[in-house]
Amino acid sequence: MRTWDRTLTAAGVDDPALRDAYTRQRALVSAYRRHAYAAVRLLLPPVLVPHVIAATAFMHHTDSLLDASPAGPEGDDGYAAWEKEVRDGLATGESAHPVLRALLHTVSAHPVLRPHVEEFLAGAPLDRHFTGFADEADYQRYVDAYSLPAFMLIACLLLEPDADADDARGLCRAYIDGSQRLDFVNDLADDLRDGRLTLPARDLERHAVTRADLEHARDTPGTRALLHDHLGRARRDLLTSRRLPELAPPAHRSFVRAAIALEVRTADAAAAKGTGLLRGSARPSVRAALRILAREYRRRGR
Repeated sequence: MRTWDRTLTAAGVDDPALRDAYTRQRALVSAYRRHAYAAVRLLLPPVLVPHVIAATAFMHHTDSLLDASPAGPEGDDGYAAWEKEVRDGLATGESAHPVLRALLHTVSAHPVLRPHVEEFLAGAPLDRHFTGFADEADYQRYVDAYSLPAFMLIACLLLEPDADADDARGLCRAYIDGSQRLDFVNDLADDLRDGRLTLPARDLERHAVTRADLEHARDTPGTRALLHDHLGRARRDLLTSRRLPELAPPAHRSFVRAAIALEVRTADAAAAKGTGLLRGSARPSVRAALRILAREYRRRGR
């Protein structure tokens, strides 16, 4: 694995201010998801690494602002100011903000990213005004409007430019449907503490589970069945996406396979934890994650 400075040089990031902007995003992403960051550094060609990190950092920064900014007319609207800054940056190609400075350079190097940034911004209000899901259809609308555009920020950099668009979008959707559902179950304890219930109300009713059952981490037949149902659906969708690496260039396939495998391992860890998820999230063991990364490191280029 190349040093970070050599990785930036290999990617054509020579301007000192730009290098600093990308380095800041690297720190953000490495702190946010260590396993995913390790996979990026180990398994992707250096020419692509800073760009995937820039897109990921932009997505995470935007998501954090959506969570922090009020949706109503009162208060300091940090997200609205950010959205304007992003749109101004896309129009001019310039920004002093380190997240945007890196993103805009990545857009100039990979123009395929621009429409996905715009689609992501268009879907952001759905997350901002989130009050819960009434049923499965409500959740699926959220995936289409927000989760899938967020994932496409990274996926568009990984897939073959001439990959069949419908096939690629369908497999990407299967992956992000599984990944998003997994995140909602795995992060249930934290989300409930923040006042967000991310499982559909109809599903709670079907399993005779109340919000209080989840908030108080009650181990009941209903809570066990509810979590098992959602984790099973998440795992099935993730396994459906396993053909996605076929649509990527050979140099990117190990990373895509590792990303899917790490999510499946996380689903398995969550299933093993059961109602313990109502007290905290699950993660695959370090040993399991390292085995996946080592296996795909050996398979690079295939």
